[in-house]
Amino acid sequence: MPEIPQPILDAFRQKRRFWLVSHARPDGDALGSLLGLRALLQASGRTAVVLLRDAIPYPYGFLPGVETVRITAAAPASPPPDALVMLECGSLARSHIAGLEGRFTINLDHHASARPFASVNWVDPAACAVSEMVFRLARALNWPISAAVATCLYTGLVADTGGFIFANTNAQTLSLAAELARMGAPPHDIAARMYLAYPEAKMRVLGAALSHLHVELPLSWMWVEDADLARLHAGWEDAEGLVNYALGLRGVELAAFFRPASPADGPGRQRISLRSTGAVDVAAIAEEFGGGGHRQAGGFSLEGDSAEVRKRVLARLRAALAPELPAVGAAYGRGR
Repeated sequence: MPEIPQPILDAFRQKRRFWLVSHARPDGDALGSLLGLRALLQASGRTAVVLLRDAIPYPYGFLPGVETVRITAAAPASPPPDALVMLECGSLARSHIAGLEGRFTINLDHHASARPFASVNWVDPAACAVSEMVFRLARALNWPISAAVATCLYTGLVADTGGFIFANTNAQTLSLAAELARMGAPPHDIAARMYLAYPEAKMRVLGAALSHLHVELPLSWMWVEDADLARLHAGWEDAEGLVNYALGLRGVELAAFFRPASPADGPGRQRISLRSTGAVDVAAIAEEFGGGGHRQAGGFSLEGDSAEVRKRVLARLRAALAPELPAVGAAYGRGR
């Protein structure tokens, strides 16, 4: 594992008041790392406030400390922090929170598309999750890890490895999961809350998405539109994570899922999630459209009519697949 940069360690040792922020539409790793780091800072005698633009997604309401999160569109007027910590967030703008500029900023990220935008930066694409990085930070600073912190960080690991099935799962990942379980994280309870307690609306949105499934091997895609969500009394958050069903088909190397964007993305926009088995770097494609991610998982949003957005993105995905898998070129153009 690469060493933690000394300026990162110095910043956490020297600063006393922290704001902790992640991207809009927070996922399990964002929330696990935010709340785990908050608890670690509080236990070390510091103050830490978690700021998010969007509400906590329903699978993660069980996380210790979740009730302390402040949902806001703008930074508080006071008291000012000594340091602003951005966790797995490629820029201040990705938080969709106004007023974060002009502060000493610490950037912790594991995305391949991450950039050193902050005052001090620690970017480690080899880490399976930012929650892993928070664990390593705690160890380097000799901060004790409580059962509550272990629960938050274990949740982040589970979320960003897809329940330990994605390619970022390795012996180190499983060793860390075991260590967090020994520290008090309850693996079964966490998995049950994340994967065995879906609301009915999410399952009905999945059905609508599967009704729009198209397969053009090695590419697949599906979508839902505003009308689907309204008919099913569902929200954008009920469509989160469904792209993995499109990737799970035999012979599929690249999958996309299209849905209405969240309010944080702005009106009239579509949210696109990409997944790859590794043949195509979807983070690079997402960056072309203003997003980011990992080689095998990326996302972005685009303004425009849903059908036109699909046409534009699918053209780019076909182009990306053509040099990688020329044998399937003759199949392109079918399945619209």
